[in-house]
Amino acid sequence: MSDLTLHNVVDGRAADTADRMELTDPATEEVYGTAPRSTAADVDTAVAAARRALPAWRRATPARRQEALLRLADLVVEHADQLLDAEIRGTGKPRETTRTLEILRGADQLRFFAGAARVLEGVAAGEYAEGHTSYVRREPVGVVAQVTPWNYPFMMAVWKLGPALAAGNTVVLKPSDTTPWSTVLLGELAQRAFPPGVVNIVCGDRDTGRALVAHPDVDMVAITGSTRAGSEVMADAARDVKNVHLELGGKAPAVVFADVDPVRTARALADAAFLNAGQDCTAVTRVLVQRDAHDALLTALVAAARETRTGGPDEDGVFHGPLNSAAHAARVASVVENLPAHATVETGGARLDRPGWFFPPTVISGVRQDDDVVQGEIFGPVITVQPFDTEEEALALANGVSLALASSVWTADLARAMRVSADLEFGCVWLNCHQVIPAEMPHGGYKQSGIGRDLSRYGLDDYTRVKHVMAAHQAP
Repeated sequence: MSDLTLHNVVDGRAADTADRMELTDPATEEVYGTAPRSTAADVDTAVAAARRALPAWRRATPARRQEALLRLADLVVEHADQLLDAEIRGTGKPRETTRTLEILRGADQLRFFAGAARVLEGVAAGEYAEGHTSYVRREPVGVVAQVTPWNYPFMMAVWKLGPALAAGNTVVLKPSDTTPWSTVLLGELAQRAFPPGVVNIVCGDRDTGRALVAHPDVDMVAITGSTRAGSEVMADAARDVKNVHLELGGKAPAVVFADVDPVRTARALADAAFLNAGQDCTAVTRVLVQRDAHDALLTALVAAARETRTGGPDEDGVFHGPLNSAAHAARVASVVENLPAHATVETGGARLDRPGWFFPPTVISGVRQDDDVVQGEIFGPVITVQPFDTEEEALALANGVSLALASSVWTADLARAMRVSADLEFGCVWLNCHQVIPAEMPHGGYKQSGIGRDLSRYGLDDYTRVKHVMAAHQAP
């Protein structure tokens, strides 16, 4: 075992706990350290710290909030190698792409929210009732409880902290129990940019998360996680009518028409499906292809999947790493093992015979719309292929699931792209691309994929509340 011993970060300093959890490297299956398993009492301490820090931080000027976020962004870049090592140890991701796409991009996203802190907008003041002037204030919600997932531990912490802090809230954030290291490091860096108690990191398991979400002194709950977890959070928040912000699961379709190049399109789809081993709620999971192009695209997609290499963080030519845990690897494998007889595994389909929870890119054809593999979120490097004949059928297949986070349309016909994008019931529709997510654009879903938006000005607005102030022109 490594000597790594993580601690909570509460009220500006490290905080010990009595109970601890082992941390396992998914690329080697080796235990490399421990993290706190925080109790309800530990959560109480962190929430109390955030509550004490709130009055001063909510009154901080937008310029002061911007300064702190820019300082944190600079610290992320300065400590990028340390953050990268922590992220890779917990996830097994390829080193170079993780540095660029997650650590350094996270710094850029912090800088976006630093700028957004200075440009909160509202309705212009005016006389909407005779003899009275009204204006609208946007104010921080208060103490925000945040729970982040294991698929992008560092970046999801940034997505949560950035808008909440820019809006003037204080935060208690719980990272996933399997990948807390990079988030704890981010929390430690944040103490050099923010006053004590503004940013608090509490590690733990599901019981820790439940204690945080249900805490009576928390004003808002924001999570990224499964639909099941989101449903539980909503139920807990309903008891005292907390605000909720939920970024949940996805089952993204790629609607492919016959007028595209099958080889180039298949390569782009494979990249969007297998990035991060498919452990991404926006990943392509369902390829819906016009029947005339079905066979050519399927052949090209299988070839692209076989060319996509799975391996450890420092192996050459690796596109994606392992699945998160033994339990998750077993769940992904069971989905493929229990396919109906009419479905065909074209490539992949079984865990690799090596240490680590590696699962190869997998393509499945012959599926039907009501199959579990089509309807349920797998969260692994598994995609299904279904044919369609008309636009109407393509839309019915694409929209015929309960998860509605992201989708894409692939066609050379601009008019068709506009028609189909208008009728796709998803929070994001990409045209001839997939998984391009700039900080300036909103990220969030419809249906059971959640409530609210991450990134963008919309994400910042979600961490504010609106107050109407009206002044009579005549004193009493």
